[in-house]
Amino acid sequence: MNRKAGGEMLRIAVVDDEREFQKQMRQYLARYETEENQKFQVTEFLDGLDIAENYQGLWDIIFMDIKMKHMDGMAAARKIREYDSNVILIFITTMGKYAINGYEVEALDFVVKPMDYEQFRMKMRKAQNAVKKQSVKKYLMLAKDGHKERVSTDDIFYVEVKNHNLHYVTAEQTYVVRGKLGDAEKELTGIQFARCSQSYLVNLKHVIRVEKEQIQVGADWLTLSRARKKTFLQELADYLEAGYQ
Repeated sequence: MNRKAGGEMLRIAVVDDEREFQKQMRQYLARYETEENQKFQVTEFLDGLDIAENYQGLWDIIFMDIKMKHMDGMAAARKIREYDSNVILIFITTMGKYAINGYEVEALDFVVKPMDYEQFRMKMRKAQNAVKKQSVKKYLMLAKDGHKERVSTDDIFYVEVKNHNLHYVTAEQTYVVRGKLGDAEKELTGIQFARCSQSYLVNLKHVIRVEKEQIQVGADWLTLSRARKKTFLQELADYLEAGYQ
């Protein structure tokens, strides 16, 4: 799943139990679209539980009220962060002190009610800039424990095919989906991945060492096949020469 670059439609969620504030946000977002020549797809929720339960990772920016009846904004944000480490979070509050714990869930900012348009415009621009910084990355929805999580390709160390399943390995866990390595290769086209054998597709960013017929990727050592060695080493050299991070 790709983050949006400038000019593409942004998906925004507004989570607040005050209908008047929801109305104000609709007006502000519409005005911002017109003035800044932007396109938004806006979804509204009246409680944190509504967005956090069965979270699907559909949004680029979430405006989240802190005080709500069934699930407050902080609890909802913690739940969302279990599945999505990249969505931009902005808290909404009547008192700034309530947003002090936003660092726990890596919130970008907060807005204080009552909010005027200039305050909103500044926060919105800040959120857009944060989304643009992510636009060069790609995100995959990968299955885990009966649901799907959004995973940045930057966090994937390598993909291994075993018994007709693809194992997407990150530092924290492994996601398993049905498929062929060629499927993953197509999905990751244009990103810093290269095959080192018939079984592995490696993120060049995480290659630590190359020794004879093996490469170290993160903490793991993978086979570097003779058939793939020359091409792989050239792709790795090109990647390093380009100075990618």
